[in-house]
Parts: sequence; C-alpha cells; structure tokens
Amino acid sequence: KSSPGCHPHVNLVKEEEKCMTDVLIFKPQKATENNISVHCKGMWDDLNCWPPASLGETVSQPCPEFFNSEGTVHRNCTASGWTDLLVPHEDACGYTFNETLHFLRESSDSHLYFSYVKTMYTAGYTLSLISLTIAITIFCLFRKLHCTRNYIHIQLFISFILRVIFIFIRDYLLFTNEELYHCDYYPVACKVVLMFSNYSILANYSWLLVESHFLFTLVSRSFFSLKKHLAWYIVLSWGLPLLVIVSWGCAKFFYEDEGCWETRSHEWIWWILRVPVLLTISMNLIFFLGILRILVSKLRMPVAQRNEFSQYKLIKSTFFLVALFGLHYILFVFLPVEVSSTVFKIWTIAELALSSTQGFVVAVLYCFMNGEVQHEIQRRWRRWRLTQHLPSRRRQHHSSISHSGTPQTQVSLLSQLLQI
Repeated sequence: KSSPGCHPHVNLVKEEEKCMTDVLIFKPQKATENNISVHCKGMWDDLNCWPPASLGETVSQPCPEFFNSEGTVHRNCTASGWTDLLVPHEDACGYTFNETLHFLRESSDSHLYFSYVKTMYTAGYTLSLISLTIAITIFCLFRKLHCTRNYIHIQLFISFILRVIFIFIRDYLLFTNEELYHCDYYPVACKVVLMFSNYSILANYSWLLVESHFLFTLVSRSFFSLKKHLAWYIVLSWGLPLLVIVSWGCAKFFYEDEGCWETRSHEWIWWILRVPVLLTISMNLIFFLGILRILVSKLRMPVAQRNEFSQYKLIKSTFFLVALFGLHYILFVFLPVEVSSTVFKIWTIAELALSSTQGFVVAVLYCFMNGEVQHEIQRRWRRWRLTQHLPSRRRQHHSSISHSGTPQTQVSLLSQLLQI
C-alpha cells in the first residue's frame, strides 16, 4: 500500500524512450541496409511512435494505452512529409478531448498525492530510525542497563531498524529521480528487498511476543534461567519468521511472479504472512490475560511479596504496544479490495502514518520513558558535572592540604563524591 500507483506520464515517457532508441535509430539503419527508400523519418508526436515510411505509405498505430480503446490511428507519408491523423483520436479511440484532459488531470493529482504520501512516510521512518539508533546506543553504553530485559528490547529495536532500511532500499529501487514509479520494470533486487521487508515485519511481531512471554515468565515464576531463555528467544524469534518468509517467497515465485511481488491475485499466498501475525497477536492477548490474573491474585498478598508490581511500567508499556500493533494490523490488513478512491487515500495515509512511527513509539516507551534509563543518564550527568569542577577544587585546596587532613583522606573524599 505504500508504493504509488502508475502514472500515465510514466508510460508516455517510456514509450518515447523506446521510440527514440528503436524507431529513430535502429529502424533507419535497417532500412538503409535493406535498400529501402525512406521519405518520412520516424517521429514521436507525444502520443504515438511513427516508424520511418516510404512515399505514399499509410502507417497505422494503436490508440495510446490509457485511452482503453482497441482502435487505431493512421497517417500518410506524402511528398511534403507526414499528414495529420486521418481520423482524430477523439473519433478513432472513442475518447473526447475533454475526457482525456480530465483523466490526465485526475492522474496528475493522484501522482501528486502519492508523492506527498511518500514524503510523509519517509519522514516517519527517518524519525523512527534515529530514535531507535539512539535507544540502542544508550542500552549498549551504560553497563548498568545490561540485562536480559534490555537485551530483548534491543532485539526488538533491531527488527524495526531492519524494516526501515529495507523500505528505504525498496524505494530507491522503485523510484526514479523524478519521483516516478516504475510501472513495467521490476528488478530481482526489488523482490528480494520486499521479502526482507516482510521478514522484518514478522520479526517485529515475533519479538513483541517475546516481550509478553518474558513478562509472563517474570511474574509467574520466582526463578528461571535468564540466559537460557534469551538464547531460545533469539533462535525462535529470528528463525521462525525466516521459515515463513521463505515459504511465502517460494509461493510468490511459482504462483504469482508479478511486478515487485506486491500484487494480490492469489489471496491465499498473503495468508502465509497473515496467519503467523494473527497468531502472535492472539498469543499476546493470552499472555496478558494470564499476567492480569496473576497480578489480581497477588493483590491479597502482603506488600513484601508483591515484587511483580515493580514491573508495572514495563507491563503497561508492552500492553500498550500489543494493543496498538494488534489493532493496527487487524484494521488495515482486512481493507476491502474495492473501495472508493477517497476512502483508499484516507486509509493509506492513516496506515502509513502508524506504520512509519511505530519504531519511534517503541523507542520512547522502552527507552526514553524507562525509569532506569533516566536515572542512569541523570547519574552520569551529575558525575560529569562534578568532574568539571574538580580541577578548580584541587587548586583551591592545594595550599591547605596540611590543614585539611592527610592525602589519603582527600582521595577517599573524592572517590566518595565520584560515586554520587
């Protein structure tokens, strides 16, 4: 849904390029080699390509594709050159000039709309990429934030970063410098990038399921192996989506190898991707019902035994993400195929606005609003400011060391200050 549709101008530009290379270059050479007398040179009249013709020859060409007509137009090669169309486009193609202008105007507006949409979701994905990169840097730099919970957050961040990168690569492959969509040229790399883009989306939901399962295990068990769980999380959350996307890619290659694999002629192929996502959303719901049941049951316990409530913010953040992503997927994956143009445009804007900023929302909830992260950054900031004042303090107290105690006492005092 994020790729703009084909604009008629794109087809005309490509037809003109083909005309210039084929009719205006190669066919005159062939005519010379075959000793054919060419009186009228090949030309492009902004709608049709006319090959070289001999004197008195009548040449016919099909109506332009966007007219949706099976008619033909004709020109004669005379002593004074090409004649005008023997039958105008309006009559030969069954299309009035006003209707043509209206059609082209609508198409131009549509192209402008898709250009705005592309700019919007590019800005959203860029914001997500920057915020996710900062979040990963924070978790990696501060040693006190190195724990299984944050390792899981990092894996989730990486899956979103991969999604953004593959979408940017796909756009680079599909769009020309004039922001026009390639309607009839789909490189193999485009299909591969789309596969990895869908793989990263599956990994998003897979790691979100890991977040839910980790919280459920945290509140339901007193002791469990964190390292063992993390290893299994990594293997399953990256491995299972890979199996799914390989199956989907094989199905597309053998049954629907069209375009950049964004077509949906065979709906069952897309269910290969939909079923795993819907399963993860359902399992997330089950885990959160279990978490709520455990928390409610422990409300009756003494305060000293309510350790699970220390994870309340993490539980709340994860539940919000599951609800947001699940609602987003269920709403937009079942968009009816046949809807009005206005509904489709509104639906597309809403879908892309949510999709492009998901990474930013994840970074904010799991990192920037994380109490441990905020505390660690504040602690490092206080330490840095203290070290900036130490040289001046040393100069002030250098002359009075003998009156203030032994050097060991001074060093002990400084070390205590640095631990603030």
